[in-house]
Amino acid sequence: MFLVDTNVLVYAVNKDCPEHDRCYALLHDHRAQLLPWFATWPILYEFLRIVTHPRSLRKPWTLDAAWNFIDSLLRSPGLRILVETDRHSSVLSRTLGEIPSIRGSFLHDAHTAVLMREHGVKRIYTRDTGFHRFPFLEVIDPMVESYGPQGARGGLEVREPAASGTSRRRARPRR
Repeated sequence: MFLVDTNVLVYAVNKDCPEHDRCYALLHDHRAQLLPWFATWPILYEFLRIVTHPRSLRKPWTLDAAWNFIDSLLRSPGLRILVETDRHSSVLSRTLGEIPSIRGSFLHDAHTAVLMREHGVKRIYTRDTGFHRFPFLEVIDPMVESYGPQGARGGLEVREPAASGTSRRRARPRR
């Protein structure tokens, strides 16, 4: 069981970045499996925000193209979306008590970490080193860990977005 972070999703669809092949392979390898893997709605919204923003991708995606990608993930038999339960406030309180330095923009990561803790998901695939501050998580950088055939193609619906404006920046989700 693992959760996939926003940056892995963005790299999986952005053929212009060096992380693409490994992140794509990670998603492709797990998309057809029945074994559970996870995301959150805030992660999916953040993906939509990044890939449709003209300053994030050289060729930003249309909202329809971005949603079609998310929809293809949601049809994966093993993907589950973590949501808050009745225990959320107590898990959040416990986590904030254990890690009192969390504030500002790290609260987005804290929300993800708390949801993971709440549901017993310990492993997160991410390039965001900020998740190392949560001692109850196993943070896996997909550029370091090997997890299957590299560069495998097929099954995952990743389409090139329609040309619409350009930007000199490559997608590197800011955290």
